[in-house]
Amino acid sequence: MKLQVALDRLEWSECLRLIEQLQDTVDLVEIGTGVIKEYGMAIVREVREAFPVLPLVADMKICDAGRYEAEQALLAGADAVTVMGFAPLSTIRDVHAVAGRLGKQAIVDLLGITDRSRVNQLAEAGCSHFCLHVGLDDQSAGHQADQRLFELVQPLAHVKISVAGGINEQTIDRFLLQSVHTVIVGSAITGSKLPKQAAEQIRSKCQSPSESG
Repeated sequence: MKLQVALDRLEWSECLRLIEQLQDTVDLVEIGTGVIKEYGMAIVREVREAFPVLPLVADMKICDAGRYEAEQALLAGADAVTVMGFAPLSTIRDVHAVAGRLGKQAIVDLLGITDRSRVNQLAEAGCSHFCLHVGLDDQSAGHQADQRLFELVQPLAHVKISVAGGINEQTIDRFLLQSVHTVIVGSAITGSKLPKQAAEQIRSKCQSPSESG
């Protein structure tokens, strides 16, 4: 299981400082939606230039103009981009087409999706990496990512699953027996006074970063 740190609602300099600390501990770095809205593609370019081999996810949450927005992030240096599962299929297909052409990845964010038939439809359309996601506002209402999310993807085979939503050193235990490709952790690492130590503690429960996939 890979560890992805999500950098969101942070200043530009803080993002770079955290990446410098965490680059040898995490498998992937996510430039969060809030950071992208604040600073645009310029921060994606700077992170890529400063850390040329670090796997980088741009959490664009694309829901329209799929080809254009995917190209923005992927040509700026991201290795993967997110598209919303509720977006039109034409948008989702365009994002996947751009990612495929550039040799990069598209991740479908299932935030707000409760209908398993929609996930089946997305899989039939060629989507192969899904993110089970409890958003910040739902977390504020007391919800967290848990095993029930997996009901959405249980019928699917040969897909990658990421999980996000209030995950920390304690709650990560819920996913250790699930077929999770990537666990996404935000404030439990970025809000810690000792972010590298926090990442190491969470990482100790994950599998080796050298795993392929």
